[in-house]
Amino acid sequence: MSQSGRVTADEPRPILRPIPRWVISVGLPVMVLVAVAVTWLLLAFALGGDQLDAIRTGGTLGVGLGGAVALWLAVRKQRSTKLDLLQKYEAHQLAERAAAHTEKVAAENHAHQLRLAADAHEDATARRITELYGKGVDQLGSDKAPVRLGGLYALERLGQDSDDPRLRQTIVNVICAYLRMPPEGEWPQESEVRLTAQRLLEHHTRPGPGPDPVSAFWPDIDLDLTGAELVDVDLSGCRLRTIRLRSAQLTGRASFLDTQVTGEADFGAAEFSWTAGFDGARFDGPARFGYAVFADDAEFEDAVFAGETSFSATEFERGAIFRRAEFGGIGSFVSTRFGDYTTFNRVAFAQLAEFEAASFAGYAGFRRTRFAVHANFTRAEFCGDVVFDEATFAGPPDLGRAKVRADREGPVVCSWPPGWAAPGLDASAPWARLVQETPAPGAHP
Repeated sequence: MSQSGRVTADEPRPILRPIPRWVISVGLPVMVLVAVAVTWLLLAFALGGDQLDAIRTGGTLGVGLGGAVALWLAVRKQRSTKLDLLQKYEAHQLAERAAAHTEKVAAENHAHQLRLAADAHEDATARRITELYGKGVDQLGSDKAPVRLGGLYALERLGQDSDDPRLRQTIVNVICAYLRMPPEGEWPQESEVRLTAQRLLEHHTRPGPGPDPVSAFWPDIDLDLTGAELVDVDLSGCRLRTIRLRSAQLTGRASFLDTQVTGEADFGAAEFSWTAGFDGARFDGPARFGYAVFADDAEFEDAVFAGETSFSATEFERGAIFRRAEFGGIGSFVSTRFGDYTTFNRVAFAQLAEFEAASFAGYAGFRRTRFAVHANFTRAEFCGDVVFDEATFAGPPDLGRAKVRADREGPVVCSWPPGWAAPGLDASAPWARLVQETPAPGAHP
């Protein structure tokens, strides 16, 4: 029993035995005899008026003995009641534990059945996916264009029905591999198959205009279209993890408006036969366009290049428009050939801007361009008008050994960075060297 008088579950429960009959048959006469004896003794020794007090005292003693017996019986009854309640409580606890155990066993059995059913469903789903995937790949290898189209749609439906990003990436890899292969069969039919493959890639990498992606969007997709022959590519508004178009041939308009690439973007040695639109595109990782060829206008207006960017040895045959673009890393245009019209107006270079040995066949605009670190134009060639109006430099730009075409027709409009000039533009020589002006004595630099 605990200190509070309660019987705990860990202690043995006391047993309340019944009152023996001899206690009742002997105890009651004894109490009566005791009361009578005490009264008799008091009367024997009492004198005169004290006899009444003796009788009263004897009666009080008898009543007290009766009260003591009644109190003892009441305590015994209360004890009996507590023991009965404890017995009922223990029985209730035992019933609850039995019910809880039964429920636990039932829950474990149910969970086991669910696991078995889930495993069976997963196995069946895996077998179905494997069968559908194999069938779709086999259809892509068919020599009949309608069968190849069916294979593309079967793979696309398989990826859409699955939430597994690995399966979706595998399906994208298969479609990209198909586009990387040389075209086969009759061109009109093969063209339809390849355009369908392109549209499927575009459809599932475009999250949509709203804040929440559409259900058809497949996030974190890598596109590897190295060396592929593509027609009218439209990845506008798409969100990709990486994209590789190295040595790809893009026929027709190539649209990458507002495209976002969170990882590497490789367009090295790609050939763009018509206008290439990258307005508003964002490249969070390294962007490589080295040795690419743009046969028509290349538009990078408001584009963001957060990482290191290379356009080295790139050829822009017509316009190169980088108006309001941002370069967060090194911007390299080493040995780049710019065509009829080039504008870097309002462009921000947060790191080194490298234009060494670049050539500008036509207009070159750097109006209000911000060079936050250093601008290197050594050995650059300018064949048209050059404008550096309101451009800002963190330090003196380097135009050493740069030259400008002097024998071209029409007026020559040139505004060079502070401290640089081309004094030989009026000479008969075809080229005029840029020279660094010497400040006059006493003049502030």
